[in-house]
Amino acid sequence: MGQGDIVNIGQQAIYTALAIAVPMLAAGLVVGIIVSIFQAATQINEQTLVFIPKILAIIAALIIFGPWMMDTLIEFTTRLFANINVMVR
Repeated sequence: MGQGDIVNIGQQAIYTALAIAVPMLAAGLVVGIIVSIFQAATQINEQTLVFIPKILAIIAALIIFGPWMMDTLIEFTTRLFANINVMVR
């Protein structure tokens, strides 16, 4: 197993982690922007107003995308364990 293989596994792990994180991050970003626009329009400068909608949006994204996220993680781990005998040589 050479350095290229190790770098490839690292790249796949980073890609998988980013792909899994994107739905929750996007939901938090969209809700944060909407709440910020609402705060700017109404001139309400409450810092804690954004937390509850963001938490609810992230939980909703986790419920919606949870099965896909779990399948992606299981697929990556299965691929990693299936190829471990080739990597060790």
